[in-house]
Amino acid sequence: MRFLVRDRILGIGDDYWIEDDRGNKVFLVDGKAMRLRDTFELKDLQGRVLIDIRKKMFALRDTMLIERDGESLATVRRKRLSLLRNHYRVALADGSTELDVSGKILDREFAIEYDGELLAVVSRRWLHLRDTYGVDVVREDTDPALLIAVTVCVIHLAEKERAGD
Repeated sequence: MRFLVRDRILGIGDDYWIEDDRGNKVFLVDGKAMRLRDTFELKDLQGRVLIDIRKKMFALRDTMLIERDGESLATVRRKRLSLLRNHYRVALADGSTELDVSGKILDREFAIEYDGELLAVVSRRWLHLRDTYGVDVVREDTDPALLIAVTVCVIHLAEKERAGD
């Protein structure tokens, strides 16, 4: 399943819609302004919060937490020993599963893999619209909301790191 994301226009709240490949709105990324830490909510069309995303307050490296219904789903951080700055690890809450995110994060050209198997591809190449990228969820048995949340986290962390340079 392919999703279309229009890059958020910086402003209060940083809200933006994610559409399916037919142009129907599917998810709202609701950025929470005026918070001590970076916080986002992934909501459905009815406004129900599907996933909470927030920056971990006290961590040696920038870390984002993904939760569903108050339960931890995943932790996202840049890979520690990587020569590439565009390499992130997603540790799922089960403790034994890690997703690998690598590619050109800031260019919106990267992949999300599990154990060498492709789960999703993020790319601008398919689209002719400026400031828009696609998230193509390759495996049918994966949670698209979780993969979109991972995409939001990785892009946010990469942009914060670039701004800090």
